[in-house]
Amino acid sequence: MLPERALVLGLARSGEAAALALARRGVAVVGVDRRKDLDGGRLRAAGVEVVLGADDPELLDGMDLLVKSPGIPAEAPLVAAARERGLTVWSEVELGHRLLGNPILGITGTNGKTTTSELLGEVFRAAGKPVAVAGNVGRPLTGLDGTLAEDAWIVCELSSFQLEDIEAFRPRVAILLNLTPDHLDRHASLEEYRAAKLRIFENQGPDDVAVVPRGFEEIPGSARRVEFDPQDELPAEPLVPGEHNRENAAAATAAARAAGISDDAIAQALRTFEGVPHRLELVGEVGGIRFVNDSKATNPEAAGRALSAYPPGIRLILGGSRKLSSYSSLAREASARGVAKAYLIGEAADEIAEALAGAGVRFADSGTLEQAVADAFADAEPGEVVLLSPACASYDQFRDFEERGERFRDLVAAL
Repeated sequence: MLPERALVLGLARSGEAAALALARRGVAVVGVDRRKDLDGGRLRAAGVEVVLGADDPELLDGMDLLVKSPGIPAEAPLVAAARERGLTVWSEVELGHRLLGNPILGITGTNGKTTTSELLGEVFRAAGKPVAVAGNVGRPLTGLDGTLAEDAWIVCELSSFQLEDIEAFRPRVAILLNLTPDHLDRHASLEEYRAAKLRIFENQGPDDVAVVPRGFEEIPGSARRVEFDPQDELPAEPLVPGEHNRENAAAATAAARAAGISDDAIAQALRTFEGVPHRLELVGEVGGIRFVNDSKATNPEAAGRALSAYPPGIRLILGGSRKLSSYSSLAREASARGVAKAYLIGEAADEIAEALAGAGVRFADSGTLEQAVADAFADAEPGEVVLLSPACASYDQFRDFEERGERFRDLVAAL
């Protein structure tokens, strides 16, 4: 049952898709965004009332529901006011789940979500089964409303921000890839972050499947538990390099089997899947030096995993905006993996420098990505890898990790 009136807070991709989906269903929608220069023409054309640059609690008057975009924190004035009024608050994926009757294969974890989601999309396509890949990967779940056959599966990447405001969201198959500290600038504690991630399982029943790392703790819900390990025997070895990608492949294999996919189709996808942009993406080779874009590595654990994909001698570009992360373990990993030198950028450079110095890893304070690429290229020898794996978010110098990765690609092309 959908509400008569709804407020959608945050009108980026997922918020716009949610507002349009509700409007198509005859719901009276008010879309609110703090940006005053947002172009809301498409929403207005669909009958959505667009309010920009305001967060007055009176906007909630007469509303039955608030749909919150994942970028909006729980402390935002309108969200807090909605909860004080006892108003229902849903994430965009909760709304999408209620609009769509398709089976969902949900994927969460700290690292590897996008790669595993896209890999599973390839697995379903190899098996000749209709599938859509959506969620945190870039295409909003609500954007699929009215576009899919009833028997199509949805592979849905889920962040902690999307999961913290679910109510009835229930994947037929749910994967937790891994769990390490992240987003502590948004979540009050590691425990709160963990609890948000584990919500992916809470509404699952006995006919559903929960895929978790071998030996992982007890999880909520009552799904059948299936465990995986990076060392599991696979139908084929994955084409994409790195120990972490074998972990992703093991989780994807377990989930695909739970969804009824044959090992032949899984093997075909593993042999041909080339990975995703901004994840260990080879963007060029100049003078025998390979340049690899891993801009999607926005936390220290992701950067540490990337180091395992290449031999010693890596020229590592690190840094960006702060996320209250510790860089000590990454520094130790860089030392153990024989990183030749790190080139630091962004506002977290001082913290990373302190950790690297403690681990005996050489580094230079390059400041900007442009200078880091120039410095690394000047130092590198043929056969070495210059790896952008920042271990940080990008918001100090770039709009997002994608813009950062594209800038790196352009800088390499200019060499």
